Amino acid sequence: MISWDRVNELREEVGEEFAEVVDIFLEEAEEALERIKSETDHSKMAEHVHFLKGCALNIGFEELGVTCQQTERALSDAASPVDHHRIGDLYEKSKAELLEVLSAS
Repeated sequence: MISWDRVNELREEVGEEFAEVVDIFLEEAEEALERIKSETDHSKMAEHVHFLKGCALNIGFEELGVTCQQTERALSDAASPVDHHRIGDLYEKSKAELLEVLSAS
């Protein structure tokens, strides 16, 4: 679900500000999720999903990033429904796992 190699790499790159980077990511990801849930225009939704994909992959939320990538491709077909519940669930599970591990370290 999470690429711990990426998390550790980012932690090394950012240093002391890592917790702040995580907080910013979580805030931006949650805003993107809200936009995805409420958006009805497929092209705008694709933009929100693309943004979330980039954030997810940068922070190490690998499964969420892959799911967003698949969703982004599916959005090219305007008739494809978007399973924002799955995206939201993956985000919440990844977030909980990340925060649990970070609080233990």
